Amino acid sequence: MQFLQNRKTLVLMIALVLGMSLLAGCGGSAKKEEGKTGDIQGKVAASGSTALLPLLKPGQEEFQKKYSKVTVNIAGGGSFTGQNQVASGSVDIGNSDVALQDNLKDKGLVEHKLVGIPFVFVANPDVSVDSLTQQQYVDILTGKITNWKDVGGKDAKITIIHRAKSSGSRATIAEVVLKNAAFTDNAVIQDSNGAVRSAIASTPGAIGYVDAAYADKTVKTLAYNGVKYSIDNVVNKTYPVYTFGRMFTKGEPTGAVKAFIDYVTGKEFQEAYAEKNGFVPITKMK
Repeated sequence: MQFLQNRKTLVLMIALVLGMSLLAGCGGSAKKEEGKTGDIQGKVAASGSTALLPLLKPGQEEFQKKYSKVTVNIAGGGSFTGQNQVASGSVDIGNSDVALQDNLKDKGLVEHKLVGIPFVFVANPDVSVDSLTQQQYVDILTGKITNWKDVGGKDAKITIIHRAKSSGSRATIAEVVLKNAAFTDNAVIQDSNGAVRSAIASTPGAIGYVDAAYADKTVKTLAYNGVKYSIDNVVNKTYPVYTFGRMFTKGEPTGAVKAFIDYVTGKEFQEAYAEKNGFVPITKMK
């Protein structure tokens, strides 16, 4: 009898130990999984394209809510500045709306396509013209045409307001519209899309270009070869003034940098924020 009681006690003890082991195993696994997210911490520094700021700013905010131990700092400065700074190691991510410069192709930079970026031509609201042909845009931006009456508008001086040579927006317009013809030097230069828009809104007869996300009711958006800008027209190729937003890293990203890039290029964020902010989700661009 005593033997049977001892045996029952032994069996119960073994069962108890096994049960505790299983619980510890489950708890350890959950803790490990939780630690996987918690392990993402540190700082992410990015600079470059101001055209991408309307997308990356909400990306920064939402990402930091998800990963409370990560601080993301995003600055503008222009696409070429972003490329140069990531190549030199000054930032973790160089945001750009142009392809990598030839002189940086041996620096080990890795490109991550982020989004489609459409650009629009905008004018001061007093401009009566609604659409220009590609050739008319070329003639205006190269200084051949300097009065609105020469393109069907009223007799008024054309003031060009656009970006500096370090700007990816300027490089895109040079490639896509001007086909690399030279911009006239007779222009007002601003350091961001927002500054271009504000200057055009307050300058009679002004014209320039901005990322579509920056176009609002303070300026007049012009059609291109008679085609109005829309995301659908970019996707179906009838509106050709666009480029890709890119994020460059020095080598393959890891840690918080990789997590941020994965987040803003991911389906959930793209579907929630890209079109709403004037961009084309990268999945649609394919």
